[in-house]
Amino acid sequence: MNPPNSVIAPPTGDPPSPTTAPEAPPSFVKLAMRNMVRKGGKSLFHFTLTTLGLLGLLVGLAYLTR
Repeated sequence: MNPPNSVIAPPTGDPPSPTTAPEAPPSFVKLAMRNMVRKGGKSLFHFTLTTLGLLGLLVGLAYLTR
């Protein structure tokens, strides 16, 4: 039997709720988009450079294989 002056304390912390799942780490796409927003000018420059390079490669290959 418990002594009369003892109090049973409820457990600390909230029990895990079945509706709230722990957050998954952000995906690489989300991290890349966040980084692109943060460094807008540099990312746009690299995107433009890549697009022009790829377009130049495809035009060059089309010219060589005609």
